[in-house]
Amino acid sequence: MAGRITHAEEQLRPDPKFNSKVLSRFINCVMRDGKKSVAQRVVYDAFDIIEKRTKGEPSAIDVFNKAIANVKPEVEVRSKRVGGANYQVPMSVKPKRKQSLAFRWILAAIRGEKGKPMAQRLAKELLDAANGEGKAINTREQTHRMAEANKAFAHFAW
Repeated sequence: MAGRITHAEEQLRPDPKFNSKVLSRFINCVMRDGKKSVAQRVVYDAFDIIEKRTKGEPSAIDVFNKAIANVKPEVEVRSKRVGGANYQVPMSVKPKRKQSLAFRWILAAIRGEKGKPMAQRLAKELLDAANGEGKAINTREQTHRMAEANKAFAHFAW
């Protein structure tokens, strides 16, 4: 049954500390093996580290929102098969997917780095992303560059 409407958006509860649905979804993405309290502790510890580094201005939730906004891609390439050949066709990204990709890239960046506690890696990546640098931003820039390089195939987007 493809295309069923789910009530996932309605059922998602905002996180207890900041009352944000976006942060709640991010915590769910951080979570492994159903251990939500561990994921919450990691995210809130990272927010405490951000508060210390920025000395409260801007607040950690503002840094988080700015980081997510900076990492969200505008375009991506999708593979289309036309006349026996595959083309990388640049297409604009829907808002829900933008958020999902931003979460995925941030988490991939912090999980790829080893040696430090998860909260410290997350805090560093969020601060970097809010400042327009870091691994997640590089991934976004790479995606935009690939879309720009394949602009000639944009007429295949339908």
